[in-house]
This record gives sequence, C-alpha cells and structure tokens, in this order.
Amino acid sequence: WTCRPAPLASASVLLLRTTDEWATWFRVRVRTLQAPGWDPLGGPCQCAEGPEHKSPHKHQTRFFRLQSVLYLWSPGVQGFTRLSGLDCGLSLRDVHTQHSTGLSRSTQQYRRLFYGANQIEVKVPSIPKLLVKEVLNPFYIFQVFSVLLWSLDDYYYYASAILFMSLLSVCTSLYTVRKQYVLLHDMVSAHNVVRCSVFRGTEEDTEEILSTDLVPGDVIVIPPNGMMMPCDAALVGGTCIVNESMLTGESVPVMKTQLPLPPRGQPDAAVSELLYDPEEHRRHTLFCGTEVIQTRYYSGERVRAVVVRTGFSTVKGRLVRSILFPRPSEFQLHRDAARFLLGLVGLATVGMAYSLTLSARQGESLGRMLVEALDIVTITVPPALPAAMTAGVVYAQQRLRGGGIFSTSPQRINTAGQVNLVCFDKTGTLTEDGLDLWGVRRIQDNRFCPPEHQVAAESLERSHFLVAMATCHSLTRIEGRLSGDPLDVKMFEATGWVLEEPSPEETALHDLMTPTVVRPAKQAPAETQASEERDLDIAAVMGCYEVGILAQFPFSSSLQRMSVVTRVLGERRLHAYLKGAPETVARLCRPESVPCDFWEVLENHTAGGLRVIALAHRCLEPRLSWHRLHSVNREVVECDMELLGLVMMQNQLKVQTVPVLSELHRAGIRCVMVTGDSMLTAVSVARESGLVPPQAQVIVAEAVPPRDGQPATVHWSYSQEGPTPDSQAGAEPSYHFALTGRSFCTLLEHFPDLLPKLLLCGTVFARMAPEQKTQLVEELQQVDYFVAMCGDGANDCGALKRAHVGVSLSQLEASVASPFTSRTPDISCVPRLIREGRAALVTSFCVFKFMALYSII
Repeated sequence: WTCRPAPLASASVLLLRTTDEWATWFRVRVRTLQAPGWDPLGGPCQCAEGPEHKSPHKHQTRFFRLQSVLYLWSPGVQGFTRLSGLDCGLSLRDVHTQHSTGLSRSTQQYRRLFYGANQIEVKVPSIPKLLVKEVLNPFYIFQVFSVLLWSLDDYYYYASAILFMSLLSVCTSLYTVRKQYVLLHDMVSAHNVVRCSVFRGTEEDTEEILSTDLVPGDVIVIPPNGMMMPCDAALVGGTCIVNESMLTGESVPVMKTQLPLPPRGQPDAAVSELLYDPEEHRRHTLFCGTEVIQTRYYSGERVRAVVVRTGFSTVKGRLVRSILFPRPSEFQLHRDAARFLLGLVGLATVGMAYSLTLSARQGESLGRMLVEALDIVTITVPPALPAAMTAGVVYAQQRLRGGGIFSTSPQRINTAGQVNLVCFDKTGTLTEDGLDLWGVRRIQDNRFCPPEHQVAAESLERSHFLVAMATCHSLTRIEGRLSGDPLDVKMFEATGWVLEEPSPEETALHDLMTPTVVRPAKQAPAETQASEERDLDIAAVMGCYEVGILAQFPFSSSLQRMSVVTRVLGERRLHAYLKGAPETVARLCRPESVPCDFWEVLENHTAGGLRVIALAHRCLEPRLSWHRLHSVNREVVECDMELLGLVMMQNQLKVQTVPVLSELHRAGIRCVMVTGDSMLTAVSVARESGLVPPQAQVIVAEAVPPRDGQPATVHWSYSQEGPTPDSQAGAEPSYHFALTGRSFCTLLEHFPDLLPKLLLCGTVFARMAPEQKTQLVEELQQVDYFVAMCGDGANDCGALKRAHVGVSLSQLEASVASPFTSRTPDISCVPRLIREGRAALVTSFCVFKFMALYSII
C-alpha cells in the first residue's frame, strides 16, 4: 500500500484486472531473471570481449507469474507477453531441420532458466492457511462477535449453540477443501516425473534425464513399450499408438504418425505458410498426460518427438489450471440475501442510535449502553441465519446420498434447483462405450441388395466389399488384441478375417516398413487361373488368399473419408479402397456406379438413427507402383471409384438416456451434447437420443480462421444425418446448430456477436477439447443459463468445475473436480439432483423469509 504510480517499464508491482464482467483484481510483483541471453528459445550469448572472457554476459529479464503462467517483458512491444514454446509461428520444415537433433547441454540449461521445471505442481495448502482463509468470511466474523457479546450478557447457552454450529461448519468446510486439493495433487503427481532419453545435438549422443529437466526443443526417444507423456511433443520419426482418454474421453487408442515434411523444391513463401499447430496437427502430436502404448519403427531407427510445450503450458497443464483457478460464480439467492442483510444492517443502525439516546437519558453506564445497543444488531441480523439456511441442504444431501449421489460441495445443491440447461458428454454418459454393426447393403448390377446382417459368408470371402471392410481401417494389435476406432473394430470383426502385423524384430530388418496383412481366418485353397496380373508361382506356393495394406491415407474430419492401397498376394496390380461419409464417397465415384435410389436408401437408414458408412473400390493403373505411393497426393488415388455399398452402424444408447432426456425436455430444461467425438457420430446419437427431434434439421456452422490475407468466414451446411429440407414440407421448421471445437474457437475470437445467437439454438458440439468444453460452459453462462455438466472422463474436469453444477459418473479423475459424484453410471442422477435442488432451494428461501421477518418483528 506504499506503492506509487510508475511507468510499466520500471514498475515493481502491478495491479491487473480481468476484462470479464467480474473485473477481478490481482496484485503481482515483478521480478528479475539473470540469464546469458534474452530469447527463451535461443541459446546462451557469449560476451564479445575476446576468447579469454569465457563467462557469458548476463542479461536482466523482467517477469511476473500469475496463476502458474509466466509473463516476460518484451522490449519490442514495451509490455509483458506470455511465455510460449515451439507451438507458435514455427514451420514444419523448421521442426524437421532445426529441432530434430536435440539441444546441447548448455542450451538446455539456458532454456531451463526461463521455462523452469517441467512439472505440473499442485500445492496442498496447510490447515492453518485454509483456516485463516475460511474464518475471514464476514458471516463467521459476525458470529464470533455475537458469541462474545452474548457471553458478556450471560447468554451462555445460546452463545454455545451458535459457537458449536460455527465450529462444525468450519471443520466440515476445511475437510472438504483440503480433500479436494489432496485428490487433485495425487492425480497430477501420479505420472509427474518419469525418466526419458534425449538427444544431445546429434543422433548418436543420448542422455537419460528426468522429465522435470525437459525444455522446448529437446528431442525425446519414445521406447518401444511406450511411456506416459510428460510434455506436449511433435512426432518427427516413427509411429505411435496412443491412449488419449484423458483428452477426448474416448478409451480408444489412436495412431500418431510423424509430422509431414514439406516436399523440397517449393518456393520459400509457400513453405513458410506450412506452420506447425498442435491442434491442426494433432494426429502428429503427443499430448501431456496421454499414454503411448507402443511404437513402430523401421530400419533400426528410433521413434523421436520434439518437445513443444512443458509444465502448465501443456494441454494437461491448462486442464489443471482450469480446476485450480475457476472463474468466479455467484448464486442469485446469496446475492439477494446479502443485499437484504445490508438493508437490515441499516435498520439496526437506526435502532442502535435510538437505544443509545434512550439509555443516555436514563443515565445507564457506558458499558451497559454499548452491550444493549450492539444487542440490537445481533437481533436484527440473525447470526444463526447461515446454519438455519443449510437445514434444507442437509436433508437434501442425505436423500441424495441414499440415491447414490455424493456431494463435496453441499452449497451447490441450492444452485441445482435453478438449472435450466444441461451439457452431456457422449461416450460413457449418453451411450455405451462401443458401436454395433447393424447390417450392410451391397451393390450388384447397379442396384442395392436387401439388407444383410451377416457378411462373413464364403460367397463373399474374396469380394471387394468384404476386402474393403477388412482393409480400410487404422487398426493395430496391442498385446494380441485389436485396438483402434470402435467403428473400425466392429467392421473388421464382422468379416471374420485375421490381422497380422510384423514384429519389431522383423521390421528392423527392412529398409521399408513391412506391411500389415489381413486374410480370412479359415479358407480353402482356390483354383488358380492364369492371369497377366497374377504370379502363379507365389500363389501355388502359398495356396492362400492374403491382402497386404501398403499405404494408408488416414481419416480426416474435414474430408470425411479415409483410404488404403492394398495388394493381393500374387498379384501385380494395386487396389484402392475408400471409406467415409456416403455423400462424400458418392461424389468421388463414377456416376454410373451409383444406384438411382442411392439418396432415398440413405435417407431411410439415417432417419432410423443409424450411422451409415459408404465403401468404394478402384483398381489402380500400373504406373502407380509401390515406390510411387509415398509421393502422390491422396486426391490422385481417391477418384474414379466404384461404389460398393453401405455399412450401417448403431451406437447403443444407455437404457436411461431417452426417458431422462424426455423428462428434462418436459420440465423445460434444455439439453445439449458436448463431446470429443466426430461430428457425424455426435449428430447421429443426438437424433437417436431425442436431443434433436426426428423432423428437425441440423445445420453445421463451420468457421474458418483468417488465412492468406483472407478474413475469417463462416460456412453453413446441412448435416448429412437426417431429413433434407424438401422432406420437411408441411412440417413446422425446426433447426439445431452443430459446431466443432475449432469452429467454436474461431467464432469466439472473430465473431463474438454471432456466437451467443448460435448458442441459443446449438445442440451438438463435437471435437471439443477439454479447455473448449470449459469455454463453452462459460459462454452459456454469459447468456444467462444456469448450466449443469454431466460427464465421466478426465477431459470433462474443467467443465465440471466451471459449471454451476457438475455431476461426475466416474469415481476416478472426473470426481476430483466435480461437486457431485454418482455411483449410478447413467444420467438418471441428473433429474433426481435437480428435484432435490429445487426442494432445498424452496426450503432455504422460506427459512430466510422466516428468520428475516422474525428479526424485524
């Protein structure tokens, strides 16, 4: 408080204020960092006084830390900027050419001065510190004052009762808060420190260090048996199978491939536009907190990844920060109660003045006058009000506990009574964890065959349709079990084929990666016919039908398709198989191969809540050989296809999902879906569960950020699931908006006026990262919704903490941040919680009116 105003460049203490409606103030102290350089991503600068002067020149860098984020003084902008890693403004070519060999020890030590330890540290406050923070609550101070006053006036029994209730409340609150800190600390520190190998300037020089010593620019070696990732890193060599359930909530391993290297010979201007972005290149990025299950490599090379972010800057660090430092929330009943109590204080002041005047005229002693005057305050403003208002909450908490719902923040029960919007996660919350194959519709002679529910028939064993189902996927084997996208797993298992992958020992013997092979589990030797495209010697020796997957173009949410290039054992020609959204696949097929009733059949199946996938095939030209596959674009392969048919998948809903959503709808409570899954799956589940009515139209809003000098734009399109606009003739129009996480962030940054309008009718939010879920909850609160969040994964922690009411269906990570945890793993707990919240809210309101009127009378 003895500070005086000073220019920002020389200030030692800063007062910072948030720009939201809360206008929260922070007081931070500016400190100085001594380092042999000023660029955090550079290296130590030697002093230019001659070779005899070996010690580096020390630069002073001013910085401050706020909510675990470091801000450095930038002379160029004359202000403080947030410390960033290699995730901003770095081209793909630079990642490969400048950062793929690691850092020297001196450079690593220099960067550690700026970035500190690569550790997400959650400090558990001591009990005295928590006690001071809790007791400084104005109501507790007033209660202590009242107890002392009543003791002076010989009201010992009443004072003892108030003191006992206050102590019980303080102890309960301290236990709950400290338990939350301990649980969060244990969750974060479980995999906070691991040992890892890093390159030291060359690929031959490696060193084993603790993960706490990692800095952006280090190149770590991913061991063959995997590891828990201690940082965010870009994969620059090899492939990895990763479990990203901490981020997406989907317990499905995904394949990560190395970051693509731009082809040589391009102009510098074109290459400079290919910038690395962790979100855009998430298929090539290993995120902190995710588990690498296994790796694949060839020719003896090691799997390498460049560290791009560490500590609280990682995805996991941002999730933990959202739990530790949530935005403030205010309950309307408490706000109105505080205003009313201020009015009572004013009334008590008038009573005090009257009492002092009357006592003075009667000649009473000064001590007696003060006790009687202050008694009026304790009568007008009842000290027992907080304890009395918790009566309804206590009984509601007991009833919830009997229903298998446990609360770590009982005061949120009242808030549950005002909920008018509920956000639901999808996988594990609304649906079961997997997909089921409903059936297929093959195409023969340009016509659809009747629906078939069994495809593993001998007559279809070598058909292109069955080969497409067996090869067009990104599956792998982990400890002998198939792992990958649930849709791919179900499709492959339905074929009855076997997938064989080369062992690491076999792969290391070849310069090129040995392909994955699929074949029927049981097959009889077929008659071998002479053909220009078939090698009779190989076919005769092997006597079996095997298909090798030579190349794969992975699924892209923007393209809505994936494809593979295969070769049958003994044949010279290559075959391409395509899988994706029916509308997308149909556009890439020859028109004569698409049945005339294609759109009618597609609409009939999607209207029934099925997830429809189209398959296509193409026999590649002889010029497209094995060696040319890795240098051609996918557009060259994915054209002039022949449509093979449709595959229908069904995402099973939990039994309680539809009736609970219907009950919430009848109660006037809006429901939305917030998931990390794809848009197509999310829209399909939204229709099946009733979030989107059968005749409603889903409009997908795709926001594109500024690029190549063009401003940000928003594109509107009808979802590929559900009725077309023409099919709604005569029906009342109903529209629901759907957004992806990337579009949501673009709208939030570039279209702040449009976003609230979309949120009022937005029902499906797909591909949402953990921090995007939290931002969505905050934006919904901005448009005056009382938001509840129901989820079951670690990726929901931030949103569960930020929502007015968070309900976790898991006993693991999500329960750490959630005020409520349900033992029943379905959403039936949500209406029960809202009912008990309304009952507790009515009780609290009536108690408040009674206590207030009692004091006034």
